[in-house]
Amino acid sequence: MPLSDHEQRLLEQMERALHAEDPKFASALQGADLRALFRRRALLAVIGFVLGIGALVAGVVISQIPLSVAGFVVMLGCAWLAYASWRRIPAPGEIVPVARRKVRAAARKPGRSPGQPRQPTMRRFEERWQRRRDEGNL
Repeated sequence: MPLSDHEQRLLEQMERALHAEDPKFASALQGADLRALFRRRALLAVIGFVLGIGALVAGVVISQIPLSVAGFVVMLGCAWLAYASWRRIPAPGEIVPVARRKVRAAARKPGRSPGQPRQPTMRRFEERWQRRRDEGNL
């Protein structure tokens, strides 16, 4: 959800104040652009994929099985890296949390806090069954 104009102005004022107070700390917090990082990683993976194809073809032409296998493994690894990097590119303006996985896991399981031990499976099934029965009787 985008910020309102008032919120954007407040955020800009806070950033300017932080830069004026402690420029070294502010530059450390700014970090790198994640979109550029993931795009660069995907581009390097595509280049590696092309090199893997070259190694595969060269291994077949000169009858070197280990070179062909290595080319295929490089192709496979680079294809996976390109796909994973491309999926992780955030949308323009999206705020990416530091621990994205932890945030997603907490969002999926709202009833349990991270430090709370997990209940036995049968107890959870019984609680779900009871909730369904209670909701059906309303």
